[in-house]
Amino acid sequence: MNKRVLIPTDFSRNALNAIRYALHLYKAQNCDFYFLNAYQVSGYSIDSMLVPEPGERAFEAAKKGSESGFAKLLEVLRLHDDNPKHTYHTISTFNSLLYAIKTTIAKKDIDIVIMGTKGATGSEDVFFGTNAVDAMEKVTECPVMAIPGNVRFEVPKEIVFPTDFKISFKRRELNYLIEIAKEHGTVIRVLHIAKAPELKREQLTNKELLDSILSEIDHSFHTLRDLGVQAGISAFIESRESDMIAFVNRKHSFFGSLLSRPLVKEMGYYSKIPVLTLNDIS
Repeated sequence: MNKRVLIPTDFSRNALNAIRYALHLYKAQNCDFYFLNAYQVSGYSIDSMLVPEPGERAFEAAKKGSESGFAKLLEVLRLHDDNPKHTYHTISTFNSLLYAIKTTIAKKDIDIVIMGTKGATGSEDVFFGTNAVDAMEKVTECPVMAIPGNVRFEVPKEIVFPTDFKISFKRRELNYLIEIAKEHGTVIRVLHIAKAPELKREQLTNKELLDSILSEIDHSFHTLRDLGVQAGISAFIESRESDMIAFVNRKHSFFGSLLSRPLVKEMGYYSKIPVLTLNDIS
């Protein structure tokens, strides 16, 4: 069965960059790519009871703009990214982006969502746009990968996987991390920011389990001390020039503290490499 990849787009350069990254990442795999544009109509709120009707001038103009954007996008892809293993589908919908993503995941049995970190109106001093953060935090049906606008695809040499070893892992929730590593010969660097001199017994057990889950791929364990979580991860990534960072999205892990509150400048390195969020299936 073909892999099913959902890529939201607002037809910005950042969105096109995320599309191209995804096409290269899965270059050797048979894939169905679903390009999603959730358009809105000026003067109407998605959350209000007042919604435009098909046939109304404003609605039809917004719909036409979405369809025109897709026509241009497909032409660009045909010229530069034609791959017989890949099939393209387009979806235009009047909706909020998050709801449109969740609906499409359910209807199309999507395997992974890949999107840009900022949209057409993204400010240069904002590392992640609201839509990207919402998707990474609230899309729990499948993994989400966010691609910064300045990142061009290169075969990932290593992926940093931070963990505190406090919760046990399950093989299924790490499947996409392992799949990428196998596909591209990527090394997984497991990073622990230590707050205590030694791991507790439960942490050691969880570390052994993770070691077993990752046994089929090249991986190593690393520990940093005397650093905060954000600073430690950033320092590790920067010193090694790592290609990607992956988290398991758990409600009670430090992942939430990294993305739920406003992003601060010490987290700026996350704006330079793709971020893969995996799902807690417990």
